[in-house]
Amino acid sequence: MEQIRLGRTNLKVSRVGIGGIPLQRPSEKKAIEVVQYAVDNGISIIDTSIGYGTSEERIGKALVGRRDEVILITRTGVIDKQRATEHLEKSLRQLQTDFIDIYELHNISTAVRYQAATSEGGSLEAIYEAQDKGKIGYIGITSHCMKTIKTAVKSELFDIILFPFNFVNNESASELVPLTKKYDIGFTAMKPFAGGRLNDANLAIKYLLQFDNVVPVPGVEKKQEIDEILDVVNGSWVMTGEESRKIENIRKELGNPFCQWCGYCEPGCPQEISIPMIINAEGMWKLWPHERIVNNYKELLVTAKTCIDCGECEENCPYNLPIREMMAESIEYIERKIEI
Repeated sequence: MEQIRLGRTNLKVSRVGIGGIPLQRPSEKKAIEVVQYAVDNGISIIDTSIGYGTSEERIGKALVGRRDEVILITRTGVIDKQRATEHLEKSLRQLQTDFIDIYELHNISTAVRYQAATSEGGSLEAIYEAQDKGKIGYIGITSHCMKTIKTAVKSELFDIILFPFNFVNNESASELVPLTKKYDIGFTAMKPFAGGRLNDANLAIKYLLQFDNVVPVPGVEKKQEIDEILDVVNGSWVMTGEESRKIENIRKELGNPFCQWCGYCEPGCPQEISIPMIINAEGMWKLWPHERIVNNYKELLVTAKTCIDCGECEENCPYNLPIREMMAESIEYIERKIEI
């Protein structure tokens, strides 16, 4: 498979990687086989997180004896030094390695979280110490908020970013792609299938291949999905007129921008509702093992139903989403799925 330089890390990786959330869903045996199948076929960048259930453990088992064939990315969602250190050590054990190529601060989507993570006593401090000890190679950050990720890129504290990018949520094309090139920061793209809303691998992956510094890391759980991705990467990357028309039609059909999990809606909610978790329920249901999220959503639903319709969330949303309408639809979806 064609290789790509991952920004100033100078790491050479496959043109497309794989993401680890869906690896929790199949049996452990099948998950291990999927990872090994990806590596057998030239995929050399694997993205996961300590927060993705059994994902790290399964990847670690799949890479026994093959660790040097891949670039491993994992991360922590905590923002304090002590817990970040604990997470890093646990990730090393679960991945069965003494070295993580890229370690990231996860879901830094508000100014408050960014400030806490990068200040004295924050999680970035733990990562620096681990880097000095030779436990990690490069430092990354993930976010769902354009303003925050642009701040991170310009800070030059990070070597690589992970950010949502697909042909519907495509503001990165004009705002983030040029910026990461300017600062020579590696760019991995999460949600290339828009959290399960897009189902045509040819369109989704080919679109992102138009950007020569972007590495899509789609979540996979089946060998068939890897074959579909490989067919695109190993074929022609030229967008045909028909494909471009299909993309435009899908954009029109899906309408408003999706929730980007930026979190700006939550702090002002007087009922303390986990708004992004609620309105992204359908995507979560498609990605995560159902047994892991059913009880969680039962609890979230109780709080969601206390909504007083104040509209504070919509005032704070940088994407002008009709959050209250989306909440109502998602509540109905959750109730249907978990049979309340």
